[in-house]
Amino acid sequence: MTTYETLDLQSRVARYETALEELRTAHHDVRAVLQDQVLYERWQQIGTELGFIGSASVQQHDLSALNQQIPQMSESWAS
Repeated sequence: MTTYETLDLQSRVARYETALEELRTAHHDVRAVLQDQVLYERWQQIGTELGFIGSASVQQHDLSALNQQIPQMSESWAS
């Protein structure tokens, strides 16, 4: 192998390693975004199925009902 071939091979290996590192970084970034989004959507789905998450009007209604129950709960805990 000549010096030129050795330098060319080293250059190609360096470019390959750089491209591989860029690919790994991009993969990590995309994976993190997808995991965050998928996990958040799944969390919302589970919450909705359990009745914790819904439309804003439902949430507001739930908050109003909860606010009415707080004094009742406080009284029952005090006795």
